[in-house]
Amino acid sequence: MDKFPNLIKPSHLFATLFGIGLLPLAPGTWGSLFGLFLFFYTGIYLSVSQEFFYFLLVAIILISLVVCFYATRDLDATNKDQKSIVIDELAGIWVAFIPVAGVIQMQDFVFYSFVAFIVFRVFDIWKPFPISMVDSNMKNYFGVVLDDLIAGLYAALTVSLALFLFA
Repeated sequence: MDKFPNLIKPSHLFATLFGIGLLPLAPGTWGSLFGLFLFFYTGIYLSVSQEFFYFLLVAIILISLVVCFYATRDLDATNKDQKSIVIDELAGIWVAFIPVAGVIQMQDFVFYSFVAFIVFRVFDIWKPFPISMVDSNMKNYFGVVLDDLIAGLYAALTVSLALFLFA
């Protein structure tokens, strides 16, 4: 096994989001923060439609799965969800942004994006059922991404409830 990650390999470069996963202290948070900035860039600067957001979301999930498939081939079976792999956080946080993608008011868009970010990180770190089960039992590329997608779904449901109650 080569040293992981080897940023010369495209799968490692993308899996770490161009080295973001190598930042010290909480690489998953850095990867999620990248996802937040990307969401702000596409939603505010580019003003993408809600439909195009969904296209980007599906593309990010599919790319995450493919990248993790190739990147985790260079890891042993017990270490597939390596901390420097943060492309799965990008996919998960974008799932968390689903209810925010339709928010029109800028102030609410920014506020609920931050709420989604925080709630996603809480679920991703806490790992309530079934996230913990996926994290413990699916030691492959699919499990690496799936636990973050479920955390994103939990965060999306939480943000949807907050939007329903307070917006």
